[in-house]
This record gives sequence, C-alpha cells and structure tokens, in this order.
Amino acid sequence: MTRRPVPGSPFSKPPAAPEPVKQFAVQDLVTHDRYGLGRVIASEADTVLVDFGTVTYRISAPYAKLTRL
Repeated sequence: MTRRPVPGSPFSKPPAAPEPVKQFAVQDLVTHDRYGLGRVIASEADTVLVDFGTVTYRISAPYAKLTRL
C-alpha cells in the first residue's frame, strides 16, 4: 500500500513517472532472458513477433525480459 502525498509537505516526493514502453523495429536484433538471441520479424502496437531460429514467439508489452542489441 502506498501513502498519498500531503500537498505542501517538505517530505513528500512527487510521484515517479512511469517508464516509457520500449519500441522495437523490424529486423532489430534482440535477446531474451529465456529464449536467447533473436530477430524481430513483426512489430504491432503492444506486441512483437520474434524469430529465435528454431521457434517464433509473440511477446507482449512491457517486454521485461527483452533487450535490443
């Protein structure tokens, strides 16, 4: 449970801004913590289709385990 900030309090911090959603383009090389090295073959609004060589997976946002190389 998070506490609501009291307006004007010298101890309250402004709320943290949400992290921006990662953007991937077609042909980007990526790595996934579970599936390994792959290449983006399609990118939609909130999912990417990644070819990992032997198998293709559709990965949804927020792409926590997917990193662009």
